[in-house]
Amino acid sequence: MSTSSTSQVTPADNVLIVEDDHDIAELIRVNLQELGFHSTLQEKGDQALQIALNQTFSLIILDVMLPGMNGLDICRQVREKKPQQAIIMLTAKSSETDRVLGLELGADDYMIKPFSVRELLARVRSQLRKVHLLRATHQDPLPVDNAPLVMGKLVINFKNHQVSMRGELLDLTATEFELLHHLASHPNQVFSRSQLLESVWGYHHNGYEHTVNSHINRLRAKIEVDATSPQIVQTVWGVGYKFNPHGVE
Repeated sequence: MSTSSTSQVTPADNVLIVEDDHDIAELIRVNLQELGFHSTLQEKGDQALQIALNQTFSLIILDVMLPGMNGLDICRQVREKKPQQAIIMLTAKSSETDRVLGLELGADDYMIKPFSVRELLARVRSQLRKVHLLRATHQDPLPVDNAPLVMGKLVINFKNHQVSMRGELLDLTATEFELLHHLASHPNQVFSRSQLLESVWGYHHNGYEHTVNSHINRLRAKIEVDATSPQIVQTVWGVGYKFNPHGVE
């Protein structure tokens, strides 16, 4: 095992794999094990939900179609109880509705079956980087130049990884925090969906634009006065999205 792989792994990196296809679950487990991750396998949805709520996992890899309870319901309930839990959903190639629903319910990312193991591992690393950053902000003091970013009524606090709008704390996932931080750090700069995928999620693959769109929708629901008429995170038609600093004044 290379040093670069192990440097990204911490003793707390435990991954819950919720997949009723034994071959797929075992394939994921073996490849994660080679990177130094410990995996817990569960094939029944209702049991997986209880495990996810009662134990601590750095990441949950969650299939949609499961016996007992489907992955969409699990995602929704886990997100309600654990807002910052990292979740990657696995969906069938033909189930675009499930992919969109999964993202809208709180998944950080998704993979389409059949998928490349190499690509899945890249997604896992990307999500765990966010998890490690979140842990570090709670454990280690940050330099003075990482003071909160204040833009009107919006405050992005790096020290505790929190965001407040109009004096109220927002429950953002780690991915939503990174997306907002990236946009707010470049006010009025327009980013395409591909650029945001690369900067926030750490990859660029055609066909995954739903990931960006759904996270933008979730972010707007939390920071905008009227998410149907966004003033802060605005759409630039035919190009992408930008952060409008005047929208938070």
